[in-house]
Amino acid sequence: MLLALVVVSSAYSQSGLNDYKYVIVPNKFDFLKEKDEYRLNSLAAFLFKKYGFVALKEGETYPSDLDSNRCLALRSDVIKDSGLFKTKLQVELKDCNDRIVYTSPVGQSREKEFKKAYVEALRNAFKSFESIGYTYTPKESHTVAAVQTETKDQNQVVEEIQKLKQEIQTLKKEKETQVVAAVQIKEKEPEPIKETPMVKEIKTVKAVVPEKPSSGILYAQEIENGFQLVDSSPKVVYRIIATGANNVFLIENRSGIIYKNGNDWVLEYYSDDSLKQEVLEIKF
Repeated sequence: MLLALVVVSSAYSQSGLNDYKYVIVPNKFDFLKEKDEYRLNSLAAFLFKKYGFVALKEGETYPSDLDSNRCLALRSDVIKDSGLFKTKLQVELKDCNDRIVYTSPVGQSREKEFKKAYVEALRNAFKSFESIGYTYTPKESHTVAAVQTETKDQNQVVEEIQKLKQEIQTLKKEKETQVVAAVQIKEKEPEPIKETPMVKEIKTVKAVVPEKPSSGILYAQEIENGFQLVDSSPKVVYRIIATGANNVFLIENRSGIIYKNGNDWVLEYYSDDSLKQEVLEIKF
């Protein structure tokens, strides 16, 4: 019965852990006084990676799928049990709802020096992961949620680009109206007019295929509300302002936008009443 219980428990733990893609390791365990004291947090991250997990340190930049769905990750902790002559540690994993998914057997050490005792006890606690045989198997709900999130983000980008294009068209029309009004005022002046003023014909705006990058790499430097793009000189080429959509920026002091299309950054603006597009190579 004991053997059967161990086999069932191991199979359940494997199935439960396989649903999660990442493990987040805290910068400090509660029973320690300092961050990464005795380098135990770094050791825990190393051991998770050793047994097949994708281990992330708390506070670092997370992958995009984890930003969209925090339930892809388990939060790890190490619990210290009281012991008179032994150091006892257990590894605990919780899901995004703070429910315990897995608790390892107690890892023990009889070493008297704290560092050696903690390291040995932690390694012994992690030995149970070797028999689990963890392999990430995505849940169908996770896959559907990721696809829905990606589709929603793409739709928001498209909508934001359309709104910005409409704003640029409106500003362009207002400017042309001001030019026409200025010409009409000039016609009323008593000075002799040698030639009949003519309003410049408005050309039909045509979309063009984005040109490949004609200049070198631009490097993004973060500023308030956006970034400044500099070349290798370094010289500031553009100042771009963040918008409500991801990867869509307004260009400061210019009627145009910069947005991401697939793997390319596209500069879109009006010149001589025509819509121009250029592909930029930007390093963030």
